[in-house]
Amino acid sequence: MPEELAVVEQILSANDRIASENHKLLERHGVLAVNIMASPGAGKTSLILRSIEGLRGRLRVGVIEGDVAGRVDADKVAETGSPVVQINTGGGCHLDAPQVSSALERLPLDEIDLLFIENVGNLICPTGFALGEHLNVMIAHVPEGDDKPIKYPGMFTVVDALILNKVDLMPYVDFSHEAFQTAFRALNARAPLFDVSCRTGEGIPAWMEWLQSQK
Repeated sequence: MPEELAVVEQILSANDRIASENHKLLERHGVLAVNIMASPGAGKTSLILRSIEGLRGRLRVGVIEGDVAGRVDADKVAETGSPVVQINTGGGCHLDAPQVSSALERLPLDEIDLLFIENVGNLICPTGFALGEHLNVMIAHVPEGDDKPIKYPGMFTVVDALILNKVDLMPYVDFSHEAFQTAFRALNARAPLFDVSCRTGEGIPAWMEWLQSQK
């Protein structure tokens, strides 16, 4: 085995062991963890904020915010009163299990029912690193085009649910919902697809209902 490949396998193996420990910790505390993945600007934080608002009084929500730098999104979440921990990767294109493990130590897990893990904005890297999550959710958005399932099949194949955000822009953008859905279904026949607008609230109730059904 080439030395470089062996090193990669060792890294992934170590990551998977810690991810398993994270998963067991979350299970012990009764926390459902959802890994949110998307390209930059797709609306990850917007969806999380809408979800916190919609689930208030029903599920207690915590958040791990992953970014290359800064804590703008974490500050927005903190304003809702939900516990949040910021992870800055310093240039890394994804979160990993050790980073999430460190964040879990700083969260009041006994006071959380649902944990959103907002991964770094990227359509490739996040799928390769387990975090200990229960569900993988991807957000696509109308302005980025209907061909993303064809260009980034790995992400669309593994998700447990897909959200198409910014559907309120459909009349103004060259986007074929039929082509998008056909391409997605060719890769993933089981995951539900939610058409939403985080700006207007369209489709959010159906997303909330599905989330609650997973708890």
